[in-house]
Amino acid sequence: MAQTTEECLDFLKEAKEVLEDIQTLKADEDNKAEKEQQLERSYEAEKKRRNDTIQQTIKKRRDEIRTSYDRELAKAQEQLKKTRAKREKARSQGIKERIADETEGYHNDILSVRTQIKNCAHQKHLPFICRSQMYYSLYFPRHFKEILVFLLFVLIFFAAFPCGVYLLIPKRRPLWLAVIYIVDLLIVGGIYIFIGNHTKLLYMEALRECRGYFDQIYELKKNIRRTTRSIRRDRNEEHYNLGKFDDEISRLQKELDDVAAGKKEALNTYENVTKNILTDEIESSFQTQLEELEQEHAQAEMDLQVVREELKKKRLDAAENYSSHLGKEFMDPAKVAKLCLIVQEGHASSVTEAIEWYKENE
Repeated sequence: MAQTTEECLDFLKEAKEVLEDIQTLKADEDNKAEKEQQLERSYEAEKKRRNDTIQQTIKKRRDEIRTSYDRELAKAQEQLKKTRAKREKARSQGIKERIADETEGYHNDILSVRTQIKNCAHQKHLPFICRSQMYYSLYFPRHFKEILVFLLFVLIFFAAFPCGVYLLIPKRRPLWLAVIYIVDLLIVGGIYIFIGNHTKLLYMEALRECRGYFDQIYELKKNIRRTTRSIRRDRNEEHYNLGKFDDEISRLQKELDDVAAGKKEALNTYENVTKNILTDEIESSFQTQLEELEQEHAQAEMDLQVVREELKKKRLDAAENYSSHLGKEFMDPAKVAKLCLIVQEGHASSVTEAIEWYKENE
């Protein structure tokens, strides 16, 4: 059945109204979608701010507790360190005094023997050189230290000195080294033999007597070293009156242990009790704002869903009642308005004619 011009205009006007409704609903959908996304971002940002506040507050309070106890621990440790240093100083001083006290007799004996050496040298008219330890190390070496001194003398004057002189010569020759050694042996060796022969031949008895005195000094020094070593190895500290230091160290160690235990207990209480209280308080302070944002977001989602359902119905209605007549190209209210104008102006009497005229003249 043919469509009248009036029916054609009514159809186009209805199509235009439906398509305009679709455009309006699509714009409303975009606005509501943007609002829903913005509310979701605001809610997530507020929730993140709440979580960050919880974490920062918990960390700050934990660090404050730890810092407070660490400060007290550092003070106690410093006092303990100082007290131990004082104790060690008192112990070292006590050891020195004990060594001096227990070796005083040996030192007095050494002074007495040295006096006997001076008297012997004076009475026997010994040359000054024969009164020193060095002389007996070079001519009557008997003990390890004296033998070492003698060997060092030989190395210096009969090895190092000749080689040193030879190395100072700009243009060296092996013959010069031999000459240096011969001269060195003649001079140093000659002096050594001359002193030895001159003193031994004239003062042998006195030298032997002094040698005996130096042996006594050696034994006395050996006893001093033995006594000193024994005292330093002695673990018994009753001689040094260290009780007051030990009491103070015990007190400070107990204080240190108490502070450490207090720190552990305080942190444990914080982790199990205080942290939960702080978390609840912060969550409570954010609860109202988060609930409002959540409700607004939920309402925005609901409004968006309503608009989408209505838009869906409108699109289905348009597809079912108008798309088949107008085609996808003319499912636009502006183009439909032009089709209405074409019919009103008498250029066409049906939708199909209006579309054909539009394509031909536009």
